[in-house]
Amino acid sequence: MKYFSFPRFKAFFLKETKQMVRDPSTFLIAFLLPLIMIFIFGYGVSLDAKHVPIGLVLEDTDPTARNLEQAFFGTPYFSVKTGYNRHELEKELTEGKLRGVIVVPINFSQKLLKHTTTTPVQSLVDGSEPNTARFVINYAQGVLSNWNQKEKNESRTHIKNPIRAESRVWFNDELKSRDVLLPGSIAIIMSLIGTLLTALVVAREWERGTMEAMMSTPIRIPEMFFAKLIPYFLLGLASMALCVFISISIFDVPFRGSYFILFLSTSVFLLAALGLGLFISTTTRSQFISSQISIIVGFLPAFMLSGFIFEINSMPWPIQTLTYFLTPRYFVTILQSSFLSGITWDILLPNLCVMLLIGCFFLTVTALKMVKRLD
Repeated sequence: MKYFSFPRFKAFFLKETKQMVRDPSTFLIAFLLPLIMIFIFGYGVSLDAKHVPIGLVLEDTDPTARNLEQAFFGTPYFSVKTGYNRHELEKELTEGKLRGVIVVPINFSQKLLKHTTTTPVQSLVDGSEPNTARFVINYAQGVLSNWNQKEKNESRTHIKNPIRAESRVWFNDELKSRDVLLPGSIAIIMSLIGTLLTALVVAREWERGTMEAMMSTPIRIPEMFFAKLIPYFLLGLASMALCVFISISIFDVPFRGSYFILFLSTSVFLLAALGLGLFISTTTRSQFISSQISIIVGFLPAFMLSGFIFEINSMPWPIQTLTYFLTPRYFVTILQSSFLSGITWDILLPNLCVMLLIGCFFLTVTALKMVKRLD
């Protein structure tokens, strides 16, 4: 008997494909679930802060202080409420109605015009939300710096040619967090989808009692392995295409890379994700347990430890070491590079090779685990 028979593989492959088509849960996982998740990530997750409510206390009401007030009103990042009693605005800061309070002190204009001492402006921020607090501090300093430079230029001070720093942002000109988060979220979605698609395959056979009948056939393990893997691999590619299409067409995320490289990297990533799901399914023999384990093993590490939202370099070194064994870490880097900067071989090749090694490991372990025995 041949170790691998193409006619047997073809028959079993067609059987798996028909079973996949007839199972509505498969298409819910492959298309409806990523559709829901991509819209949640696209509309619900954002690191962009605009119209942050702050208070501006004017203890000095001279024209110079009023001019500074207009500078704060002119930025789209703040929604400014002006007050003249700091205790009222501090109360709103305590109640959570404001995220920060900028205090323009008494004699602000006089100190500024003397040019002899520094002119302090106090910033009070709500530290219960650290990211927003940093945002308020940084942008308030930016407003003050721009306004101060403008005042120097208009007052014609002794500096005839003041130095002006001109910043240029590469890859994400408008600093949209969506353009960074959505490519990363695709990796998270595919981690969950790829693992779930095959996590139920073998377990379903055991629960329905069809595995015993299958073992009585002359099908060999390699034929059964590839026949079960390939249909879900193709379905995973279709799910990936849906996510990329929505990201580009609906959310206007730029894609500057190569679709062939995207297809290649997705294929390598799916080998690891599907191999992990098939290993879980082979080991547990229960659809419920398989689905729970696939969520814990496939989704949570990908979300927390892939660098999608949380910076890996800021994690403790044992956790950083753990991330090297997770394929989403490498897939997130490849996707963000493909979408934002294009083809960068120094980034692409190392991450692709590591994903391939991890994928081969899971496929090999799963193939060894699949045996034609009932025990």
